[in-house]
Amino acid sequence: MATIDAQDSDLREMIGRFRVLIIGRANAGKTTILQKVCNTTDDPEIYDTKGEKIDDAVVKSSIKRGNHDIQNEMVFKSSPGFLFHDSCGFEAGSEEEFENMKKFISEHAHAKKLNERIHAIWYCIPMDNPSRTFQRSEEKFFIECDTGNVPVVVVFTKFEALRPVAFGEIKKELKGSSAEERSRRIAQRVEELFTNTGVLDRLSDPNNRARFKSYVRLQNMNQPNANCNTLLESTTFALDDKELRLCLVLTQQSNLELCIKCAVGTLVDHPTRSSGPPRIDLEDYQYEIARWFPHLNAANGSLFTAANRLIQTGIAIIIVLEYSACLPNSLKSLKRVESAVDYYLKSPTAVAVKEGTKEISRQGYKKKELEKKIFEFIIENRMSKK
Repeated sequence: MATIDAQDSDLREMIGRFRVLIIGRANAGKTTILQKVCNTTDDPEIYDTKGEKIDDAVVKSSIKRGNHDIQNEMVFKSSPGFLFHDSCGFEAGSEEEFENMKKFISEHAHAKKLNERIHAIWYCIPMDNPSRTFQRSEEKFFIECDTGNVPVVVVFTKFEALRPVAFGEIKKELKGSSAEERSRRIAQRVEELFTNTGVLDRLSDPNNRARFKSYVRLQNMNQPNANCNTLLESTTFALDDKELRLCLVLTQQSNLELCIKCAVGTLVDHPTRSSGPPRIDLEDYQYEIARWFPHLNAANGSLFTAANRLIQTGIAIIIVLEYSACLPNSLKSLKRVESAVDYYLKSPTAVAVKEGTKEISRQGYKKKELEKKIFEFIIENRMSKK
C-alpha cells in the first residue's frame, strides 16, 4: 500500500492547486472571504499567465482605473495550495468584461487537464440592500454562462444586514417580549425577508445555464473569530469528484470538523457498499480514513501498522486522528498518532466509543442518517475538547 504522503503527492501533481473563481460586485466582501479561507490578513500575491509575479503597485493602479484581468492568479502565502481568480467589473455594465469572464469560464470549465480547470465558482451576493439582491449582473451570469460541471456555490455575504431591517419592521410588536422571544421573532422575520427577495427562485430558474449547487450565508465576517468553514464544507460536498474533494480538504488547514465529516463518509461507505458481509482490508480502511487529515505525512510505510491491533473501529480512528492534529507540531506524524492512540486507550472515550457504536449499530440507520449520527457522536466525544 502506498503511503499517504506519496499518494497525495500524486494527487497534487494531477490536480495542482485548488482553483477557485470568485465573482461578485465591488464591496461584496470577496477579499475578506479569501483572507478568512486562507487564515490571513495579508494581501495576496498576483501572478500573470506566465507565472511571473506582478508588482503590487501595478495591480492597485490597474484596479483603481477599472482595469482587471481575470486571467491573473492570486495566491496567499498562508495557503499556497489555493489559487484564486477574481472577476469584477461587469456589474458596472462592461460588456467586454462580461464576455471575457464567459470565455474564461468556458475554457477552464472544459479544460482537458485537471490542473488547468477551475474547480469551483463562488458567486457572492451581498445582502446589505435586500431590495436589490439579484441585479442585472447576476441575471446575465446565471442565464448566459456555461459552467459545465464546475459547482457554483452562491455566497450571501453581509447577511447580518437583514437583522436591523427585521427589527425595525417588528419593533412595536416586540414590546414586553422576553429576550428569547425577541430573538426568535427577529430571526423569523429575517427568514421572511430573505424569502421575499425572491433570490432563490431566480437562482433556480430552469432557464438558467449556470446552476448553483448550494448556497451559504456569511455574516459578521469583519470579526476576528469569523471563519468560512460553512463555505469550505459546502464547496467540498458540492464536488462530485472524490479526488477533487480530497484535494480541497487537504488544501484547507483549519477546519477539522470538515475532515471528520469526510472521514465519517468513508467510514459509513464501506459497510453499506454491499448487502452481504463486508470484506474490508483493515489497513486499507484505516488509510482511506486517514487521508482526510491534512496534518498526516507518513514518510515510510503504513501510518497505522503499529496501531492496527489498537484501533478497532473507524470512529476510534477519527477521534484519534482529530486529537493527534492538536498535538505539538514538533512531533513527527507517526509519533503524534502513537501518542494520541496511547491517550485514547487510557481515556474514558475508549469505553464510550465501544458502548456508543454498539447502540448506533443496533438502530439500523440508512446511510445518510448513519453519517449524521456518527458525526454527532464523534463531535460529542472529541478528546481535543476535553
